[in-house]
Amino acid sequence: MSDVRHVLVLPDRDAAEEVAEALADRFGTHEEPQLVRDALAGEDDAEDAQWLVVVEDPEGRLAAAELDAFAAEWDGWREEP
Repeated sequence: MSDVRHVLVLPDRDAAEEVAEALADRFGTHEEPQLVRDALAGEDDAEDAQWLVVVEDPEGRLAAAELDAFAAEWDGWREEP
């Protein structure tokens, strides 16, 4: 097994939670994705934060292009490693 991890960047917590819930339905993921709040550098306002959805993919079966399109549905993107 490889140590593959995908990071999806979303504009807010609601979008991140929706993405996390939809991952299993869309891609058949088994592990619960991790949600992480990522404050933007230099921003003091708590509202100025992005949310990350970290998806473990030990079998390397999730296609980057499909994850890109999936995250874009919520105005997000997949972060390149």
